[in-house]
Amino acid sequence: MTIRRILVANRGEIARRVFRTARDLGIETVAVFSDADADMPFVAEADLAVRLPGSAPSETYLRGGLVIDAARRTGADAIHPGYGFLSENAAFARDVEAAGLVWIGPSPESIDEMGSKIRAKEIMAAADVPILSVDVASATDADLPLLVKASAGGGGRGMRVVERLEDLDGELAKAQAEAQSAFGDGTVFVEPYLPRARHVEVQILADTHGTVWAVGDRDCSIQRRHQKVVEEAPAPNLSDTARKTLHTAARAAAEAVSYRGAGTVEFLVDGDRVFFLEMNTRLQVEHPVTEQVHGIDLVAAQIAIAEGKPLEGEVSAPQGHSIEVRLYAEDPADDWSPQTGTIRTFDFPETVRVDSAVEVGSVVGIHYDAMIAKVIAHGPDRTTALRILVDALRRSSVHGVTTNRSALRQILEAQPVQDADLWTSMLEEHADAWITTEAGDPLVPVAAALAEATIAAASGRVLSRIPAGFRNVPSQSLTREYEGHEPVRYRSAAGRLTVDGVTLVSIDTFGSAAEVLLEADGVTRRYWVETGEKHVDVDGPEGSTSLTPVPRFVDPADVVAEGSLLAPMPAAVTAVQVADGDRVSKGDPVVVLEAMKMQHTITAPSDGVVSNLAVTVGQQVEAGAVLAVIEEEQE
Repeated sequence: MTIRRILVANRGEIARRVFRTARDLGIETVAVFSDADADMPFVAEADLAVRLPGSAPSETYLRGGLVIDAARRTGADAIHPGYGFLSENAAFARDVEAAGLVWIGPSPESIDEMGSKIRAKEIMAAADVPILSVDVASATDADLPLLVKASAGGGGRGMRVVERLEDLDGELAKAQAEAQSAFGDGTVFVEPYLPRARHVEVQILADTHGTVWAVGDRDCSIQRRHQKVVEEAPAPNLSDTARKTLHTAARAAAEAVSYRGAGTVEFLVDGDRVFFLEMNTRLQVEHPVTEQVHGIDLVAAQIAIAEGKPLEGEVSAPQGHSIEVRLYAEDPADDWSPQTGTIRTFDFPETVRVDSAVEVGSVVGIHYDAMIAKVIAHGPDRTTALRILVDALRRSSVHGVTTNRSALRQILEAQPVQDADLWTSMLEEHADAWITTEAGDPLVPVAAALAEATIAAASGRVLSRIPAGFRNVPSQSLTREYEGHEPVRYRSAAGRLTVDGVTLVSIDTFGSAAEVLLEADGVTRRYWVETGEKHVDVDGPEGSTSLTPVPRFVDPADVVAEGSLLAPMPAAVTAVQVADGDRVSKGDPVVVLEAMKMQHTITAPSDGVVSNLAVTVGQQVEAGAVLAVIEEEQE
């Protein structure tokens, strides 16, 4: 079977990733897209594209019948599922094969067997793969802490850590509700929680001729809320015993389910002890680090296996070290809440590989996962790879949406990470110490203020000869203030802008942008400043920053009533727990929002009475929208 045209049943960066390999192999490509994705880069990069009417995943990418119909209409002879959505849906895989199309993935039977984490553990135990288990009915304090997990999914959804037995029933109920919402299956199970263990996984490739490869290992221990943040290959500081056990167990797992294609077997590693976690019957988000150290294109291997070709030769030994971080549209300073916006700038140095979902002009909305790109560095050793990645994050320029980029730099620079002293709860335990949200480079707002003043003067239609920052009373400073920063006070002296303690070496304007050179304490620093109506983007030696100017005059319409509960991000209202006139206590849930596949509960900030309840279930709200008002009761 020779594949000539592939439809990718997915979106964003994984669709672009598969398209790239398909082009290299001379294979034509087909994209399917929702209304929300109509202008995204992956749609334009495909040879053919089919619209799936609607925006929510349940209306579009999760409707297998629509996807298969799109393949028929475009003459595609194969479907690649990417990851997420329908990638581990055995019924969809069967429907693809029943339609006479090539399914670029494992058999539906393998997906079924590994799709339930409970059933997967039973199969692994029979294959002598070590597992973790606990009987909930007879659990005691000695079994604590426990981990509740969704049987049908991953990504941290439906997952809860239980520190006290009296909390178990409540956490089970919460996990079941979240699992039902995320995966359509509320089944959960419980296992011992090993907070100091590492999360290590093995990449599997298996052909249809009985050959199974363990293509190295990856460490994915740096996680937030059980979602991977940093991944690297090979897994550092593993004992020879643990590594051999991992690879042997991974091959046994694949053989136990007659696996074919690319997959990942995930383990917890505690010293030399290895425990099976789950098997992902698809390509993983973090697959690029394996590609870089083993010199293999995993998507090309998937396609070759689907065409019936055998794996030939041996897996190459790892060359150097590779590290990947996930760039999310989220705000670490606001409890990592998802963010939306239009990408104004998106640029990374050529020292790293960037698999991105976006480009300049792309809109990041509320319907899909908050990951917008993966940034991957490769070096001859781990220290070099880390240094390259940190530097690339510093020199990158991303504006238009708040991201976790600065937090990623700080995580990578933390000493335990530098030393490869890794465990799954390390980020949760140390996030407050490692990740700061302070203003950073103090010259950034200075560069922004001077650039704004100079650009305004240069673009003035009248009185254009008046220098920037001119005042009738020269002794009085002008002030420019940006949210989260100290006010910048500057003045014009002899036609030149000055700031106490800082020398303006030069400033050159280019329309709405300016290049600013500032000298402080004998050091000259260069800044590139782009100004907009409600933002100022600054790229400097410490990275890029987007500033929000504070209006000089406040519009009365923008003032909200005291006690107002505001939406922290654009979202859909999934539950309203109160009614007008209800009395609530501090911390009581009021409204539940869902954005980018995560739920956010808005709680009462104080004891009081609900008034002006402004939302209903199913409603879409914008960031800053008033959800309700809690009026404090007067004593």
